[in-house]
Amino acid sequence: MKTRTKILSLTLSLILAMVIFTGCSSSDSDSESETIRIVHKNYTEQRILGSMLGQYLEAKGYDTTVSELGGSMLCFNALTNGDADLYPEYTGTGYCGILDETEILPAEETYDFVKKAFEENYGITWLKPLGFNNTYVFSVTQETIDKYDIETISDLIPYAGDMTLGSDAEFTDRVDGLPGLLKVYEGLEFKDTKSMDQGLTYQALIDGSIDVNVSYATDGRIAKYNLVNLVDDRNFFPPYYLAPILKTEFADANPEVVTALEALENKFSDEDMQKYNQMVDDGESPDDVARKMLEDKGLI
Repeated sequence: MKTRTKILSLTLSLILAMVIFTGCSSSDSDSESETIRIVHKNYTEQRILGSMLGQYLEAKGYDTTVSELGGSMLCFNALTNGDADLYPEYTGTGYCGILDETEILPAEETYDFVKKAFEENYGITWLKPLGFNNTYVFSVTQETIDKYDIETISDLIPYAGDMTLGSDAEFTDRVDGLPGLLKVYEGLEFKDTKSMDQGLTYQALIDGSIDVNVSYATDGRIAKYNLVNLVDDRNFFPPYYLAPILKTEFADANPEVVTALEALENKFSDEDMQKYNQMVDDGESPDDVARKMLEDKGLI
């Protein structure tokens, strides 16, 4: 009897241990499967936005990972391949850079177009824009304005042959970048073009290494360095409103995540992003500034 009792006790202990172990394993697996994988591009504004989305969803009770990739196509491919769940993207990038569209549409029509096309072609959905429009702008120094008496991009045409254009690496190849621009602004030919990290282009402009900078409209360094943006008088650049984009399958399976992210609609202006971008460019960490963004708007 004593032996049978010992065997029964041992058996129950083993069963209990297996249940506990299985339960822990299942919990870990569920936790891992529920982690929201966020990616972003490799420059100031995107670093802030990636961190902001991660911190915002963490405050809502979700586990997140935030990873930096390179340019737009690396983030897009990560999403389409199932290696990421969401990332912050610009309507103009989706419209021109990914869909290769060239006809410039108003902001709302551009958004509607990319939302429909991405859902039909890639199984990706666009959520509501966050409010700011980070389009491309041509920036020059006040000295250049005074020297050539220019106000528009068209005004550059007679002088561009003596000028160097600076931009990020993507701009020189994208349909919404230099190739498309030169078709719309016929006769605009620069002496040279220099591709570099976007963070270096503004200082290059101030130092005289370049004469015209392809700036981001929400970059705080435009105001910091008293740069002047030339008018896009032929309306080449499309609107670049920022929105979270997600795999449709993920969005359908996680409607509460969609609801949380939709609450960010129109929360941030161009001026807001200029301020936050400048804070990081002046040395603050993207994580700290992302948290300030959320605190400023009462979102956390």
